[in-house]
Amino acid sequence: MKSLNSQVSYKQLSAFFIPLGFSASLTSITHLIINGTLTRTEDAAFIIACYAVAFSLFQIVERPIIVFRQTSSALVNDKQSFKLLAVFFMYVIGIVLLFCSILAFSRIGDWMYVHLFNADENMVHTISQTFKIIILVLIFSGIRGIYQGIIINHLETKWITIGVIVRLVTMFVISFLLVKVDYVTSVAGAVIFLAGMIIECLISVWKGHFLIKEYPSTTESSNLRKSDIVYFYTPLVFYFIFQTMMIPIVYVFLAKSENIQMGIASFALALSITNMTLSFFMYTHQIVLQFYEKNKKKVINFTLLIGLTPSILLTVLCFSPLGSWFMKVAMGADQVLAATTIGVLKFFILKTLVFPIVDFLNGFLMLQRKTKRMVLSQVVNLITVIISLAIFLYFFPEWNGINGAIAASLGEVAGLAVVFSIVYKLSNKNIKQKKRKGA
Repeated sequence: MKSLNSQVSYKQLSAFFIPLGFSASLTSITHLIINGTLTRTEDAAFIIACYAVAFSLFQIVERPIIVFRQTSSALVNDKQSFKLLAVFFMYVIGIVLLFCSILAFSRIGDWMYVHLFNADENMVHTISQTFKIIILVLIFSGIRGIYQGIIINHLETKWITIGVIVRLVTMFVISFLLVKVDYVTSVAGAVIFLAGMIIECLISVWKGHFLIKEYPSTTESSNLRKSDIVYFYTPLVFYFIFQTMMIPIVYVFLAKSENIQMGIASFALALSITNMTLSFFMYTHQIVLQFYEKNKKKVINFTLLIGLTPSILLTVLCFSPLGSWFMKVAMGADQVLAATTIGVLKFFILKTLVFPIVDFLNGFLMLQRKTKRMVLSQVVNLITVIISLAIFLYFFPEWNGINGAIAASLGEVAGLAVVFSIVYKLSNKNIKQKKRKGA
């Protein structure tokens, strides 16, 4: 359980955050293992494309599920609140699985694969079979998220990293066996993904189960109601949905570039590198949730310090010979694509500078249970991206992928301005309320 000791050290903050960062970074290897397996067949392009479509749809329907980690870590502090959240999860997963079943076992899904994901007619059956397997991941992903919230609450974040490592080992072993028996299909990719998620879920449940025993039956500070969960959870779902919509919209606009293929390819590569550097810092909000009320100054200093790391890494890649080497050797890009991608990457530095601050401020809003206000910043972010792309592509279509990076960075800055304004007003309001109580 959260420590009652108000003296938070930088060592404690590091011990809490670093395992979370590693787990987020290691998770990205999941899809490298799957794609690496699917390439080991004669019809690799077809198989990978089918899996990619099924996984793209999965990512959309998973949004209501992945936010249970944040919901659990923010709201659960006794056995009764845990049970209440578990019941709420049953309702949500039931609705999501019903929706997914309609897509998987009706013509609606077939229509979506062709018209929304641009799949060929001959891909539909394979995509459908793959999606039927991959939707089972939702169940274990949600359960994992709830128990990981408990683990985070108890500051036992090393167990999240352990879970991810065991997951990856399991996936690698299954991948090796599938290649050995020559069963490399799109469905095999879904099986690898499902097996890894089941293992990580089991480890989270095992550890979380023992930690829940330490919770009291009820606490005076809890009094959690279903309405509290709904008001906290629902805005987070919309926040992530808007976030998910952004990149497909960028690709639609980049199709109007002077050099479409180079524009989209360079942006996609630059974005993957940017996300790789940011993945370690996806849990900044958890520092706020767990430590802000104990020692505000150290939490702010620690966050500002670690928040500079992604920008430093990208700056080194963009302005040193290491960047060219990395693009050619690690990413396998030719000389032209490598140079173009580095040019795009330079404009992502601003985004990497802003993102950790936005996530930190979002953590403050989660702490205050004001997640509804987070949605506003994401909407402004999305609108800014769309307007920026429209303007830059009209006047500078020859900038190609750079337009996407500029728009994404400007959107992040706009989102920061909004969330900072909200947090500033909320902080002043809290200070005034405390003064009135003191008087």
